[in-house]
Amino acid sequence: MKTVLNTYQREYKQEKEKLNTSLGKRPSWLKVKLPTGENYTDLKNLMRRQSLHTVCEEARCPNMAECWNHRTATFMILGDTCTRSCGFCNVKLGVPSALDLDEPRRVAESVKELNLRHVVITSVNRDELKDGGASIFAETVCLINESMPDTTVEILIPDFRGVEEAFFTIMKNPPEILNHNIETIPRLYSVVRPQAKYERSLNLIHWFKEKGLKTKSGMMVGIGETNDEVLSAMNDLVTHGCDILTIGQYLQPTKEHLPVDRFVNLDDFKMFKEEGLKMGFKIVESSPLVRSSYHADQQARAIF
Repeated sequence: MKTVLNTYQREYKQEKEKLNTSLGKRPSWLKVKLPTGENYTDLKNLMRRQSLHTVCEEARCPNMAECWNHRTATFMILGDTCTRSCGFCNVKLGVPSALDLDEPRRVAESVKELNLRHVVITSVNRDELKDGGASIFAETVCLINESMPDTTVEILIPDFRGVEEAFFTIMKNPPEILNHNIETIPRLYSVVRPQAKYERSLNLIHWFKEKGLKTKSGMMVGIGETNDEVLSAMNDLVTHGCDILTIGQYLQPTKEHLPVDRFVNLDDFKMFKEEGLKMGFKIVESSPLVRSSYHADQQARAIF
């Protein structure tokens, strides 16, 4: 089952589709190569052999060809079925299967086999779990640290419904970089992230920053926001202690998802980066095809 839009999301989608009859074809800078190549095939075979999931595949990331051919990927733990109905996401929605307690071991083995200098671990939302899956994150980080002590770890976590106990569980085996995406501006949360809260996400980033971690967040543009609203959200992030920011163009995964509102031009992406660095972000990745984990290994080397 794919994402199912609620009534309010469907009404918003229909309204946007009526307004955007002249959006036109994707601009040239949004064209990507099909994933091919020896490294791509090797990595795909590894994931299937270890029965692991990647957000690269589940979310149809446009950078999969580039990243996989550089032997980098973002592992997605806690299964492949999400409990939230975000209007932009292609990950399956439904009732998740039982926790796979052996998953952390297989992820750590794969990181070692790939000999990664930096690894990104993310997950689906598991709101039915008391800790939202935080214990599996902690165990995964622990095993990676044991087998690959020189590898830096970045985790891209859900909000765990704001449960502080889950945050403390993460800190039992803290990563080098704590990533949590706000995704969009507060006005659009009811359609883009209906089960999330803007302030809750900001407070999560602040909580982990106060514990001494490097923090990171990401936004997508072209889903109905204005540039001024993007800049305001960026200011909120840096005020709450966010170190690294990624900004990329929203692309509609299927016709059942929220429509693209606009194709943001390259000058605007450049402006977001320039303004973000002025605000105090240490690193800003801002261009159409940027996603949360794009150039994550380079960011890690730059910030440490």
